[in-house]
Amino acid sequence: MKKQPHINHTWKGIAVFSAAALAITACGPDTTGGDAEEEAADTDWSEVEPADSIVFATNHPGGSEDIEEELIERFTSETGIEVEVITSGANYEETSQWFQTGGGSNADVVVLSDATWFPNYLNDALIPVDDLLEAADIDVNGYVEALYEDYLYEGNHYGVPYARSTPLFYYNVDHYEEAGIDGPPQTWDEVAEISQTLVDEEVAQFGYAFPPSDEYPAWGMANLVWGYGGAWSDEWDFSTVSSDETVEALEFAQSGVEDGWANVAATSQTDDFSSGVASQTIQSTGALNGILETADFEVGTAFLPDGPAAEGETPTGGAGLMLASASSPEEQLASAMFIGHMSSAESQADFSEATGYVPSHQDADMSDVYAENPQFETAVDQLERARVQDYARVFLPGADLELATTLQSLLTTGDDVRTEMERVESEFESLYETDLADEIEG
Repeated sequence: MKKQPHINHTWKGIAVFSAAALAITACGPDTTGGDAEEEAADTDWSEVEPADSIVFATNHPGGSEDIEEELIERFTSETGIEVEVITSGANYEETSQWFQTGGGSNADVVVLSDATWFPNYLNDALIPVDDLLEAADIDVNGYVEALYEDYLYEGNHYGVPYARSTPLFYYNVDHYEEAGIDGPPQTWDEVAEISQTLVDEEVAQFGYAFPPSDEYPAWGMANLVWGYGGAWSDEWDFSTVSSDETVEALEFAQSGVEDGWANVAATSQTDDFSSGVASQTIQSTGALNGILETADFEVGTAFLPDGPAAEGETPTGGAGLMLASASSPEEQLASAMFIGHMSSAESQADFSEATGYVPSHQDADMSDVYAENPQFETAVDQLERARVQDYARVFLPGADLELATTLQSLLTTGDDVRTEMERVESEFESLYETDLADEIEG
């Protein structure tokens, strides 16, 4: 039986919400590992034999239950290690909360979102994967660098990329042809021009990603903000969220709605685009398969637009595979072998084809997918522009929700952008001082 370690960090004042429940509770069953990280660092892995069985907690991202089962069967066939699968929630946030509050006390490997893994690190529930992957003879140089670096903190990686995605620019080819538009925009200024042409031709508008908040609007709009030279944060410096550059980018987005060339989705911009209500939108690459199945028109895909200050940098998203600190060394080594298998070039090619997520391994052979679905090649090629997320979204609890609600308000009410973003900066500072300052600076 695994040791029930002691929770040694309690967070205060964090907003708990269904779309992204990030709060740690001190009253639930313990899932943390105490000194397990130091013990793992001191372990001579050459003397450890991998366990015969491990527990894998997953929310089956992108409807991946069948392909996960297939990949697990291959792993067991190759290694003899049995894998018990636990469905840990309906989405990343439910899985993270389940793991934090003790539901995952027996889990060895956990699927955690790039925006929700950090609370589990702060609760000592995760261990670094670097030494374990080396012991398991996993070559990490094959991972797409920006995707692997999402799990880097203070010199250690705390996961490997698994179900990964980036935003992608989608456009309705039929609408473009009807309006006499030759091809997709390369810059945000061209987005505005093309969108206005589509409106003038009484076709459809550009669709923004609001509501709901679980569409991760701050993620989808990062490209626009970065393109103007702004950011949600510069590491732990939150002044960039109200900088001139960020304000200018958001005023551009706001003016699109006010001028009528953009709209705010009533339910989901994916639904609006698939049904033809919006001619263009930015949505996850993971939505591509669903859009292609639903749309009755030709779907075009393109890189995210360039801004006036930067080429179209692409934020990363999705989830990785993490190792539980409460597991025994034998289980941790077996788990490292497992996450190496699930993130290998072969596995990622099959997982990507089945789900629509981009492959996180550079050597994944996607030629068959490209032949059948050429739109997907855009998503993979765009990985060359991938940029690691700003700290505020990944590491600051409650910040992503604050951004989501603020951005929605800015686009639907016409509030003053600078005033609102200065308020957000103050809120970020408060969240940091309340929940993280002692840990980061102490």
